Amino acid sequence: MAEEKKQVEQDLNELLKIKRAKLAELQENGKDPFQIMKYDVTAHTKDILENFEKLEGQEVSIAGRIMSKRVMGKASFCNIADVKGNMQAYVRRDEIGDDAYADFKKFDIGDIVGLKGVVFKTHTEEVSIKAVEVVLLSKSLQVLPEKFHGLKDTDTRYRQRYIDLIVNPEVKDTFIKRSFIIREIRNYLDNQDFIEVETPVLVPNAGGAAARPFNTHHNSLDQDIHLRISLELYLKRLIVGGLERVYEIGRVFRNEGLSVRHNPEFTLLELYQAYTDYYGMMDLVEELFRIVANKVLGTTLISYDGVEIDLSKPFERLTMVDAVKKYAGIDFNTIETEEEAKALAKEHHIAFENRHKKGDIINLFFEEYVEEKLDQPTFIMDHPVEISPLAKRKPTDPNYTERFELFITKREMANAFSELNDPIDQRGRFEAQEALRAAGDDEANVLDEDFLTALEYGMPPTGGIGIGIDRLVMLLTDSAAIRDVLLFPTMKTLDK
Repeated sequence: MAEEKKQVEQDLNELLKIKRAKLAELQENGKDPFQIMKYDVTAHTKDILENFEKLEGQEVSIAGRIMSKRVMGKASFCNIADVKGNMQAYVRRDEIGDDAYADFKKFDIGDIVGLKGVVFKTHTEEVSIKAVEVVLLSKSLQVLPEKFHGLKDTDTRYRQRYIDLIVNPEVKDTFIKRSFIIREIRNYLDNQDFIEVETPVLVPNAGGAAARPFNTHHNSLDQDIHLRISLELYLKRLIVGGLERVYEIGRVFRNEGLSVRHNPEFTLLELYQAYTDYYGMMDLVEELFRIVANKVLGTTLISYDGVEIDLSKPFERLTMVDAVKKYAGIDFNTIETEEEAKALAKEHHIAFENRHKKGDIINLFFEEYVEEKLDQPTFIMDHPVEISPLAKRKPTDPNYTERFELFITKREMANAFSELNDPIDQRGRFEAQEALRAAGDDEANVLDEDFLTALEYGMPPTGGIGIGIDRLVMLLTDSAAIRDVLLFPTMKTLDK
């Protein structure tokens, strides 16, 4: 095995030398491809393939990367890949000229070329371009991985995404779909009279979520600042200011571990709508998921990890207490005290901390027994107040809040509230969070005096929701890990 690896490395080094020698020869002959400034592209490969009847016999110009090449004396075939796909080109010496054909024969897999020619079908009925011009636009000085058994190592794929995009077309498709998903989200919200805004990334208080922030220091101001962990508190300030429907799609940063579901920086959609509640948010997100799936995939029936998910049916709605009762057989409506809840947790071998209240224990039971059952779209509603510091209490039971989380494929896809707009209650909840932080919970919310001041000016009844864009993209592209839908996921630096 070691000898085989050594031979592969020697072969690779030899190919790299040959590529550089070819470039040097081109430059010596006044044909340096890096001096070419532009190339006029009139069509993309996919468009030609899908519209052959209209384009047959017409001249087109494409540009892209040579992915394969077969030279046969006076005529050759090559495959050109561009952003939309790939197709075959037929290159004859008699069509492009002796000198140009001699140059073409020296082109390598991976080189970027411009190719002009006539659309036709070969005798095997393959739509192709009969070249009249082939121009080298950029010389590749590396060897594409498929020359050495492909690019399969996930670590390399994530670190060198540019290679992954070149050699794995399905990866390119995923990120094109990601762009379409975000575009359709914007279209939907814009059509609902929401306005898109931008709020600070660097903040004095990183609030709005239970997460550890990244901390830095502003030299000029000589003060510590943080990268935002949420978009919530600034967007609510805008609701106070009279912007009744606002949203932002932006990066947030949480100083947490890496997993198939978590990356320290990720894309979040948050929106807030005045004069509605969490029921209005349920209706909105249900419609949003359906419309985006239909626009991007052409269907609301999707498959994820072999499980069929039907977004067309009404999403199930369960309170957190009822969900625990349904899947764990435990009715927390009958549990009166914190001590009873903790005794129940011990009985079921669920780890908890001394600071945990009854509501925290309910959530721990939910995480243990319920989440893994939630494949189909399900709204989990009415969370305990202990785990919902920014949500309104339920008027019928102040121990619970008007909050929901949407779960699909066992994953939280959205989190929403009837937003707490009582500044006195909000201050009390912040102070309770501060006490938790003092007791060692570094994910507890930070008291934000300016936000409390904003609430004191008056915020109307408001519904708000946060949706993890990356998880939505994972769902709609059947991707197993968050790194598969992030172009450049966070990676540990390689030792030099």
